[in-house]
Amino acid sequence: MSPAADEILVVDNSSGDAAIKQIALEFGARYVLEPKPGLSRARNMAVAESASDVVAFLDDDAVPDEKWLESLLQPFADARVSTVTGRIVTPESPILGPDQRAPRTLTNRDLRWFEAACFGGLGLGSNMALRKSTCKGLTIFDVRLGRGAPFQIAEENYAFARLLSLGHTAVHVPAAVVYHPPFHRASIEQEARNSITYWLLLFSQFPGHRMDLLRFLLRRLRKQKLSWPRDSQDPGDIISSSWQVTIKAATTGLILFLRSRKGR
Repeated sequence: MSPAADEILVVDNSSGDAAIKQIALEFGARYVLEPKPGLSRARNMAVAESASDVVAFLDDDAVPDEKWLESLLQPFADARVSTVTGRIVTPESPILGPDQRAPRTLTNRDLRWFEAACFGGLGLGSNMALRKSTCKGLTIFDVRLGRGAPFQIAEENYAFARLLSLGHTAVHVPAAVVYHPPFHRASIEQEARNSITYWLLLFSQFPGHRMDLLRFLLRRLRKQKLSWPRDSQDPGDIISSSWQVTIKAATTGLILFLRSRKGR
């Protein structure tokens, strides 16, 4: 990989695994344990433990392209940039056209920036980098979100929205490629519940954007085309299915959301 990383952290989100630690050390990585389950907790640990100001994230089953890190780091030359994401290539990924290969920038001055940040317009956490100094004082990844957490969805999208709401800039760079096996998909019922619960969290945490959320939901229910590009492998929207599925998902999602508020 070019250039070489300043350091490599392996965050073990389990009670501890001596074999994983040994492999990490053999390859010159620093092993960090986060015993509390949840992808957001692991990501927060990575940000806290990193000695570098730019923290790049990879899944344990992803393989970066040789120029991945170089492409991902380039936009950080602009001090306004806090977030950069790249392209995730799976066996199902379409071939990009020439107009889809150029980097795209998003700020809170762009039309519909909030929905793009929240629902997949910037890519996924399997291929992203954050400027650590812009996360100072923030628990950037909400521990209720992500795999292993109560809301099994969108911890990176929530983080993107928080950073952009503070006036920072995000850039998506298709040239920064990682290769990933097919993503595991939950059942339509689980995805609907997770999406509705995530929507409720956004509605609660971003009161100034409630009308944006309602308008976005209405357009999705009407199956209107998005005005911004979205990675095809990311569900990225409030899922609408049969009324039976929607009603059940709304009920279970509301209960889960209320329980999470009580727990906090």
